[in-house]
Amino acid sequence: MIAYESGLYVRIEEFPGPRAPLPRPLDSGFSHDVAYRVLGLFNPSETSDAYFILSNDRDEIWFICNRHLRTTGIRSGGPLRLPLDCEMPAWS
Repeated sequence: MIAYESGLYVRIEEFPGPRAPLPRPLDSGFSHDVAYRVLGLFNPSETSDAYFILSNDRDEIWFICNRHLRTTGIRSGGPLRLPLDCEMPAWS
């Protein structure tokens, strides 16, 4: 079973190199200056990677490999996306 914290936000830090997992988030409608709320998590049996379900800046749903992501914070009941430069006292 995979469990994750409700209200978890992540930021994009694209994994470099030719063997980086696909899709590459910065080529798929995501921005490096936005925190994205995690909508779900998927772990296919053929890989040890986890894929986070996120909504990009075009409101498309994508499965993004954990190697491209870094945690930003936790905020219950928050919006799908937040600018990283905003002052959020609710970040945990």
